[in-house]
Amino acid sequence: MRLERSIPADALDAIRAPLLDAGAVLTDAPVLQPLGLLLDLAGEAMRSRLFVVSGEAGEEACLRPDFTVAVARQHFEGGGGAGRRRYEGKAFRVAPRGSDRAEEFLQLGVEAFEGGDRVAADAEMAALAWASATAGGREDLSLVLGDVSLFSAFVDSLDLAPPLAARLKRAFAKPRQLKAELDGSSERGLALDENKSRIAALLAGLPEAEAASVLQELWSLAGIEPVGGRRPAEIARRLVEKADAAKAGRLDPEPAAKVRAFLGVSDRPDAALSAIAALAGPKAESLNAVLDGWRARLAGMAQRGVALERATLAAAFGRAFGYYDGYLFEIRSAALGDERPVAAGGRYDGLPAKLGVATDTGAVGFMIRPARAYAGGGE
Repeated sequence: MRLERSIPADALDAIRAPLLDAGAVLTDAPVLQPLGLLLDLAGEAMRSRLFVVSGEAGEEACLRPDFTVAVARQHFEGGGGAGRRRYEGKAFRVAPRGSDRAEEFLQLGVEAFEGGDRVAADAEMAALAWASATAGGREDLSLVLGDVSLFSAFVDSLDLAPPLAARLKRAFAKPRQLKAELDGSSERGLALDENKSRIAALLAGLPEAEAASVLQELWSLAGIEPVGGRRPAEIARRLVEKADAAKAGRLDPEPAAKVRAFLGVSDRPDAALSAIAALAGPKAESLNAVLDGWRARLAGMAQRGVALERATLAAAFGRAFGYYDGYLFEIRSAALGDERPVAAGGRYDGLPAKLGVATDTGAVGFMIRPARAYAGGGE
């Protein structure tokens, strides 16, 4: 396993320093994480990037690819309510084929599980990440902002049929599927045989975890087991998506054009928000509320020292982040390129529920790669 290059102790201290002011408790989440849970959260495409091993009881596990899920599990399994966790340790990922990226790397970060003013917490996390990244000495940093919930609010403004709106929102995380929706070709290949239609109808409307449980029970009764590594949650999700697609029909040209225009918005944050507002459909109330939240978030970031003149709000940004469901960001270095962010983070309020936790606590955080933040580093 190839290691990333080390950085001087004083540089690491400088990068770490802003995190010490976050009011977070230092924690060390387990290195081994349940493989099934991570695949359910991130999708099967993530499997090729994970170091898969056997757990203590013989079940499939993996080395933690980052800390967010691991820290959230530890926090809530320990009975945690509101609170903040800070971490510092190694994460592990298989490098993409043909890449020389580090496979074992140091990651620092903060995860905040709390209610209260979530917009202010968002601004604070982005500011801490910016302060930490700039402490590494790089002068070529920029900030890319996005928001999964902004797309959802925009779709709601278009006043589409509920099944079609739901289908579009799900497609946001899958660029090829979203393109098919906008091109009017999404109905191709959506015909289901009679048995699959009945199963999809049975699963439709159930919470994802419950739908997966029902599907698993059906397999057990039939004495079968799926092949190809796909898990019950993913199969149940796909069946319901197909059923919804068959019911909803295709997107009309006018709203399709509006969605394309929305996805094309990428500008300085204030200009981007104005462009999105101008594209709103007839039911813009929820979208306007999200835009107001963004204006407050940006003001909070500026007050905390984030250089918004180096920031871009890209409406299409964020589709690759499995468990993020709100605002998110990346801090990038021009020297390292877009594929190797120095820091990244965002809001993931829905993750506790996916972990089986009933809580009103919000969840937001960020991570930083010190070897990338360090001006003398090459990773």
